[in-house]
Formats: sequence, structure tokens, C-alpha cells
Amino acid sequence: MEATTSERERKRESKHHESVVDSKVRTRAMWRSRLGAALRTTLACTIVGCITLYGPVAIQRMLSFPALSYVVVIALVTEATLGDTVRGCWNALYGTIQGVVPGMLSLWLIGPARLSIATATLVVTATALVVVAPQSTHVIAKKIALAQIVLIYTFSSFNGVHKAEVLHPVHVAASTAVGAFASVLALLLPYPRLASYEVRKKCRQFNKNASERVKLFVQAFCAENNATANATMSRANSLTKKGTKILQTVKLMQESMQWERPLSIFTKPRYLNSSDRLQALELPLKGMEIALTSCPSFPVGVAGDENLKTLLLGLEEHITRALSQAKGIGPSESLTESETTKGDVSDKFLQTLQSATFPSGNDLPSFFFLFCMKLMDGRLTADHPQESKGAAEKMSSAPVKKKSILGGWPVKINSERFIVALKCSLSLGLAVLFGMIYSKQFSCWSGLAVAVGMAFGREATFKSANLKAQGTVLGTIYGVLSCFVFQRLSNIRFLSLLPWIIFTSFLRLSRMFGQAGSASAIIGSLIILGRKNYGPASEFAIMRISETFIGLACSISVELLLQPTRASTLAKIQLSNSLRAISECIELITLCSSIEEVKEKEKKLRGVLRELGNFMGEAEAEPNFWFLPFHTACYNKLLGTLSKMADLLLFVTQAMESLTQDSQRVGIACTDLKKYLDGDLDQFKNMVSSSIRCLEKITLIKSLAKLEKAMNSGANTDGDVELGKAPNANAFKLFTADEEEIGKTISSFLQHSREVVDNSEAFEWDEKMKGQIILNLSAIGFCMDALIKQSKEIQKSVRELVQWENPSSQVNLCEIYCKVNALCT
Repeated sequence: MEATTSERERKRESKHHESVVDSKVRTRAMWRSRLGAALRTTLACTIVGCITLYGPVAIQRMLSFPALSYVVVIALVTEATLGDTVRGCWNALYGTIQGVVPGMLSLWLIGPARLSIATATLVVTATALVVVAPQSTHVIAKKIALAQIVLIYTFSSFNGVHKAEVLHPVHVAASTAVGAFASVLALLLPYPRLASYEVRKKCRQFNKNASERVKLFVQAFCAENNATANATMSRANSLTKKGTKILQTVKLMQESMQWERPLSIFTKPRYLNSSDRLQALELPLKGMEIALTSCPSFPVGVAGDENLKTLLLGLEEHITRALSQAKGIGPSESLTESETTKGDVSDKFLQTLQSATFPSGNDLPSFFFLFCMKLMDGRLTADHPQESKGAAEKMSSAPVKKKSILGGWPVKINSERFIVALKCSLSLGLAVLFGMIYSKQFSCWSGLAVAVGMAFGREATFKSANLKAQGTVLGTIYGVLSCFVFQRLSNIRFLSLLPWIIFTSFLRLSRMFGQAGSASAIIGSLIILGRKNYGPASEFAIMRISETFIGLACSISVELLLQPTRASTLAKIQLSNSLRAISECIELITLCSSIEEVKEKEKKLRGVLRELGNFMGEAEAEPNFWFLPFHTACYNKLLGTLSKMADLLLFVTQAMESLTQDSQRVGIACTDLKKYLDGDLDQFKNMVSSSIRCLEKITLIKSLAKLEKAMNSGANTDGDVELGKAPNANAFKLFTADEEEIGKTISSFLQHSREVVDNSEAFEWDEKMKGQIILNLSAIGFCMDALIKQSKEIQKSVRELVQWENPSSQVNLCEIYCKVNALCT
């Protein structure tokens, strides 16, 4: 007993030590990342400062807009790789063509002497509309073009005939070029920060992360009690969050690698599509987690089979070895282990499964876990390296797409895109107008605040404006204080930027400041410390803050006038769209269906859920005013449930595709399987899909009071509303039926699946094939059961949401649906 206790103590201490070491490693990695980004940003700003402040007089005259150079640096260097910066320079060139060339022509035609405030405002508005309208143009190109437009027309209007109409835009272009040059140089020195290297490093981290998660999941699966399983799952959850962040980073850097290809001669082609390969490994890991959280208790029944448990541990060892040998490139990397050994592990695993009893309802989570283990093993080892290699080489040989630069003209602009362009152009025009009315000399800062911070789409306007205002004020004050401290050492005051840039780089990822606030804080200090001949720093700071406020106020006003629909309203509409998309995917669940059509629908569903998340984030950040507060907690639950259902649908598709392929491999027609399973699948689809369709209609209701008013106005009320009966017999069947009735659907499917397996001799399946069929059918059964449970969770959340919006009403979803249906007929 004492020995056992001592062993547990040692294990606990070992785990604690590993946790402390891992925490220190993460902290060091974060510091290296933050400091690296801050130092490169500082280097780029220093290069610009040295050129504009201490360069030859002729160059200083040419670079009369150092603020634009700093803006370009912050846009191109912050958190960037060399590929990002090269792409940014290309976009800066295109933005210069859009901003400077029309500016030269306009000044030549109009003449600076006739460029009044009204004329400058009209030209800025019209030019901005042309720049923003094409959807294909990159955001950086648009921002740089708009910033150049503001500088060209505001300074020309202020200086009038004292400024040569041709040289003025040339100075703007030169300032842009210096910022781009400094950005590239900062990413090259002291060594280049290549996206290809970062992707390789992140892929290795992901493989290590995935290997650790597999080990923890198997430990939890084989746990002897609930406490051990829960503790192991808690450790796995933290690794899951870390793995998700790594995967997101790889996706973001994927396009940058294309821009580095001429410079990265040692980059292997297979790294160019690493995100897809890693995503293929993330799916079965997510399935294992779902399976374990669905297990009613531990130990699970399957883990009691010692033979199967031994083979499961062998499969785990094989997967972790494969991940360690993959060198960060995912499932298509060949292994050093022999194919015979690999096949033995997999074959014995399936052969052992075929001898096991077909799972009951309680065993479905266990068998789904085994299905995900086998799926991951297959994606690591059964892929065809030659095919993957050929696909990667084909991708690497393809030319870099410069769609954002050269594509899009002629461009088809829809009404939504036109509204966005009109909103941006009016914001910029009004900012320039009121900025020039307030102070013609400093009017450019109101326009620059809008141009540089423009989102070209929906965003949390008030939150973004608040962050930009705070960042501008803090950065400006820091610059003024630095000027005061270094007033006798003006030549080295630029060095005070280093601690500020490091500080703001940590704030960049915080919720309090975000990217908008951090960038504004850096630019605010740069413009104070990197300026010359602007007069006293404090006076200039006050004028710049005032002009920035004018620009942000114009941006908010135009946003409210042209896009008055609140984000919370859009989130509610998108919730309805998400329910419809889920319902459409469920309706496609059938054997031998068009897999491509199903996958296309599931891809569309992912996009709809992503848009829902965006609207939720915007709605959470917008002020309530006199409106009902946004129910963030309820929407988060709904999004989580819908996302889980989307994952389950992916597993259903995978299992059905595998089942169809395995059947066809041994010459079994789909009709032979359909006659066993189609009836249960149809019953499941009708029950779940129709119920979700009901919830879709309910979520579109503005208020129950308006619904009652519409009912009392004499609308058609066919269907027994008083009794709460829906005209459609299947409507709300899932939510009104008891557990026993719902359980019959799953039990019937399992019974018919058991009959399919029992007829394996008639189907001429071998032991390996029979084991695979058992896994596929069990996975489908588990996903059906889980989809039913998640649908009930959606029903509870929708009821909570309707009650939140109608606190004085008694909510009965079935009755509400009957009224909605009656009004629609």
C-alpha cells in the first residue's frame, strides 16, 4: 500500500514538474515572438527615421511625408514574415498606382490654385469610391492608396500655388517607397523571417501536440474510474486549444509561402499545403474528444477486453511513432517503419473487432473512439505519398496568384459591395471636409485616421473607434513626454521608441487594445518622435488628437446612417441561416449519395457558422443604447452546439463514404445495404431535420407581441393553434417525443446494422472487412444519437433566447411555430 502511494506521489510530482517546464517553455516562446516582432518593427522605423531625419538634404526634401512612411512600416512589418512583406510591397506599388497617378492627373487638370475645400472633398470622395469598389484589391493596397489620396489633396489645397502639382504626388510616392524599403530590410536583417521556416516549425509542434493528445485520449479511454478519466481529459483540453492555435497560424502563413518561393529554394513542395494535411489529422482528434466526453462512465466496456486493449495501445504507439517520423508534414510523409509491421497492427486491430459483440447503445461512444483511432491511423499511413508529392509539386509549380493586384477589372460590383465602397468614400470625404474646416494645416490627420483604420466591411464600429482613439491618445502622449525627457538630446530621442514598441506588441493580442489600438499607439508616438519642423510637440499633439477625433466621428456617423442594421439583428438572421444549413446537410445523409455534393454543403455550413461567429463578436462589442442587450452566453452555446453538429456531420460523411467503398470493393451493390438501413435513416432525417426547420422559423420572429398582433389581424389560422398542433406531422416530433420513443430510432438502426454484420458470410466479407464495417456502422449510429442530443440542446437554447427577448410572455415553442406556420400559409 505504501509503495503504491509512493508511486502515485512520484507520478504527481513528475506531472507537476512537466507542467511547470511546459509553462516556462511557452513563456519563453511568447517573449521571443513578441521581442522579435518588436525589434524588427523598431529596426524598420529606425531606418525610416535615419533616412528622413539625418539623410542628405536632397533626400529629405523628397521625403516630405515621413508619417506615410511610418504608416507603411506598421502595415507591412508588424507580425509579418518575409513573404507577407514582399506581398505588402507589391500591394504598396499597386496602391501607389491607384493613388498617385490619378492625383497627378487631377492636380494637372484642376490646378492647385483652384483646389478649394469643396473641390478637394469631392475629388477625395470620388477617387476613394473608385479605389474601394473592387473587391479583388488587397486591403493594404486600398489603405495605402487612400492615405496617399488624403495627403495629395489636403496638402495641395493648403499650399496652393506654392507646390508644384507634379512633384507633390512624387513626394508622396517616394515616402511610400521608403517605408516599403525599410520593411523589407527589417525582415531580412539580421536573418530573414521566412514563412516556410515558421510553417515547418509549427508543423513539428502540431505533430508533437497531436502525439501527446493521442496518448492522453487513450489513457482516458483505458481509465479505471471517472476521476482519472476527467483529470486526463483536462490535460488534453489545454493541448487541444494549443493545437487549434498552431493550426490557425499555419493557415495564415500558407499564402505567404507562395511569395517566398523564389527566395526559399530549400523549401520542399509538400509544405505548401501543410494546413490541409494538418486539418486532416485534427478531425479524428476532435472525434476522440467527442467520444470520450460522451462516455457515460469509466471504465468503458470495450476497454475490459484485454486483447483489444493491447492492440489499441499498439495502435496508439504506431500513431505516435508515425507522427514523430512525419517531420511536420502530415499524413503523406512516408514512414521508416516497414509496411508489413504497419499492416499487422491495423489488421489485427480490425480482426479483433470483428469477433467482438456488435455494440449496443451504451457502447457507441467506445466504438466511435476506435473508429477515430483507425481513421487517424489511416490518414497517417494509408495515404499515397506519390500522389501527394505530385499534387504538391503541381501546386509549387503554379504561378503566384496576383489576383489582388491585377485581377478584378472589369469587376462586377453588387449592391452590397457598392454600399461598402460608398460608406468608405463618404467617411473619408467628410473627414477631409470637417478636418479642413477645423484646421487646414493639420487636416490630413482626420483623413489619415479614416484611411488607415478603414475595415472595408462590417466591423464593431464603436469598439474599433474606441481602441483607435485610446491608442492614438496614449501614443501621442508618450511621444510628447519622450520629447520632454530628451529635449536636450533630440538626436537620440528616437531610441525611446524601443520600449514603447515592445510594450504595444504585447498589447496587440490583448482584448483591451487589440490590433487597432496597438497600431494606433505605435503610429501616434512615431509621428511625434519622427517629425521635424512641426512646431512645439504639445501643440501638434493636441491638433492631431482633435483631427483624429473628427475622422473617427465621421466614420461612426456614416456607419450608422448607411448601415443602420445592428449586428445583433444580423446575428439572429444568421442563426436562422445556420439552422437551415444544418437541416440541409442532415437531409443529405443517405447511403451511396453524391459525396461531393455532401462535402460542398458541409463546406457551405462551415462558412455560415464562421459568419455567425463574426456577427456575434461584433454584436457583443456594440453598445446597447436603448436596445435589448445581446444575449452573448446563449449565442455562444448555440454556436458551440452547431459547430459540434457540423463536426458530427463530417464523421457521418466519412463513415458512409468508407462503408460504400468497402462494400463496392467486395462487389456488394448499394441497394443491398440500403434495404437494411434506409428506413431508419429516413426516419432519423425526418425527425431531426423537420424539428430544426421549425426552430429556424421561430428564430426569425421579432417579438411575440407582434406575432400575436398579426394573428389577431385576421390572418389565415388553418391548423389547430389553440391545441398547439403543427400542420406537419413530423414538426417538433423530436422535441415532443419522450426518450424511449427517440431511443427506438437508434435501437432500430443498430438492430438492422447487426443484421448486416451477421450476414457477412453472404456478403463474402473477410475478418478485416467485417471489423471495418462494424466501425463504420457504429460511427454512423453514434453520430445519429449525438445529433439528436445536440438538436435538443439547440431547442433549449432557442427557448432561452425567445424568453430573453420576451420576458413577460410564456414561451411555448410548439405553439409559436403553429402561429408562424399559420401566418405563412
